[in-house]
Amino acid sequence: MKICFATNNKNKLNEISQILGDQFELVSLEQIGCTEELAETQDTLEGNSLQKAAYVFEHYGIPVFADDTGLEVNGLNGEPGVYSAMYAGPERDSSMNMAKVLEGLKVTDDRSAKFRTVITYIENGEPIQFEGIAEGVITMEVSGKGGFGYDPIFRPKGYDKTFGELPSEIKNTISHRKRAFDKLINFLKGKEGKSV
Repeated sequence: MKICFATNNKNKLNEISQILGDQFELVSLEQIGCTEELAETQDTLEGNSLQKAAYVFEHYGIPVFADDTGLEVNGLNGEPGVYSAMYAGPERDSSMNMAKVLEGLKVTDDRSAKFRTVITYIENGEPIQFEGIAEGVITMEVSGKGGFGYDPIFRPKGYDKTFGELPSEIKNTISHRKRAFDKLINFLKGKEGKSV
């Protein structure tokens, strides 16, 4: 089954390709000829995810899923949340974003946080959403060069290393994205099973 992942983020594509394996043929926006930047103008992860998937389905007519992910830090009243990518400015600079989070947490003892991913899948015009959550804490400093985004300051519950330090094989079994995609894959398998 050919499905478009509505992203231009090569890190996400690689991560999801590893998770999906050869169960489904994953194609990128570039591969379907979509070169425009997909809008993310909603104020929730659910809204942005739906906005991107709906655009691709409407204009390219291929089964599609889109995700939006945010880091929600309790000590920052849920920030950066839906604004995670541009928390420190429009440059989408991960180092600046992490520095802003660490600076903001200097005035609180609550470092608990969660990564949350929302996926919207559209095959026949009816959107279906799936959520994945990874609970953890924000570390005192940047640690590790792996992963991307806020990974080097997020230590998942039950581990003593950040997502930036953990090997991708481990991260990809416990991440918020993996948990959301597991729900999507189970849905797709169930759907395929029923249609045979």
